[in-house]
Amino acid sequence: MSKPPRSKSGIPITDELADEAEAGYELTAAKRVGRKSLGGTGGTSPRVNFRMTAELQARAQARAEREGKTVSEIAREALEEYVK
Repeated sequence: MSKPPRSKSGIPITDELADEAEAGYELTAAKRVGRKSLGGTGGTSPRVNFRMTAELQARAQARAEREGKTVSEIAREALEEYVK
């Protein structure tokens, strides 16, 4: 007997779970997933991805840790200062 397939998070996908998923879910009362909007309006915040050197990433991570912030917070602050 083979093992049941697993979800991305590792949960076994059993026949019962598959039946429940196929029946559908009531999403109107579902908990919102993800972070709050930075704009505070309940919408989504634009996302920007960019590449950097390993050295710059390490320096940003070190500074973020020293200041008790995330690298994203450091990057937002730097961009705000740059585009003034």
